[in-house]
Amino acid sequence: MFKLLILEILKTFKKWRTYIGFLTIGIIVPLIASAIKFSGADLEKGMMRQFESEFLIVGNLFNGWFFSHMIMNSLFIHIPFLITLVAGDILAGEATAGTYRILLTHSISRTKILIIKYITALFYSFLLILFLALLSLGFGHLFFGGGDLLIFGKEILLLPPDELLFRFIGAYLCAVIAMWTISSLAFFFSSFVENAIGPIIGTMSVLIIFLIISELPIEFFENIKPYLFTTYTSVWMKVFEEPINIKEIFASITYLIIYSASFFAITLYYFKRKDILS
Repeated sequence: MFKLLILEILKTFKKWRTYIGFLTIGIIVPLIASAIKFSGADLEKGMMRQFESEFLIVGNLFNGWFFSHMIMNSLFIHIPFLITLVAGDILAGEATAGTYRILLTHSISRTKILIIKYITALFYSFLLILFLALLSLGFGHLFFGGGDLLIFGKEILLLPPDELLFRFIGAYLCAVIAMWTISSLAFFFSSFVENAIGPIIGTMSVLIIFLIISELPIEFFENIKPYLFTTYTSVWMKVFEEPINIKEIFASITYLIIYSASFFAITLYYFKRKDILS
C-alpha cells in the first residue's frame, strides 16, 4: 500500500495544476516582501504613528515575525482555493480521464484506493502550508530581521522573540488541520462528479456561504455558527493570544478532525457503491 501511495503522489505531481498553488505563493510572498522592503517605509511609520503618543516604541516592530503573521492573515483567505484545485481533482480527474475501470481492475480494494487518494490530498495540503511557512518566515527574516511580534486585534499584544518560533509552529500546524477539513470537503465533492470544476465551485461556494453566516451579526445565525466548520478554521489565530487557551484550541482541532473524518466516511460510503461506467 505504501508503494501505491508513493505512485499516487508522483502521479499527482505530474499534473500542472498541482504546482499552481506553489507558484502563486512563490510569487506573491517575495513580491510583497520586496515591495515593503524597498517602498514600504511609510507603511511602518503610518502603523506606528497612532501609538507613539501613548507608548515608547524601541526596536524594529515591523520585522520578519510581523511580516509572516501578516501573510498568514492575508493568504489564508485564498489558500482554500489553491487546495481545492488538487483535492477536487483527485477523484474527478480519474473520471475525466476515463481511468476508473482500469484502476479498479487491480486487486486492491476500493477502500484502499480511496484511502491512498485521500492521504495524497492531505499530503498536498500539508506541503502547501509548509511551503508558505518556509517562504514567509524566510523572506521575512531575510528582509526585515527579527524582534518582538506586535499583533493588532481586540487587544494590542507584544509577544517576545523567545516564544515566537513555538507559536508560529503551533499556528502552522493548526492551519494544516484547518486546511485538511477544506481538502476533505473538496475530496467529498470530487467523488460525485466527472470534472474538477464542480468540486472547486462547490467547495468555495460552501466556504463563502458559511463565512458570510459567521460574519453577519444576526441572532438566528448565532445558533448555527457552532455547527459550521468555518467557525473553527481560524484556530491558528488562537495560538497568538495571551495567554494561550490550550483547551479552546484542542476543542477547535477536535471539531475540525470530526468534520474531516465525516466527509471522508460519507465519501467512502458513496464510492464503494458507486457504479463506475468509465
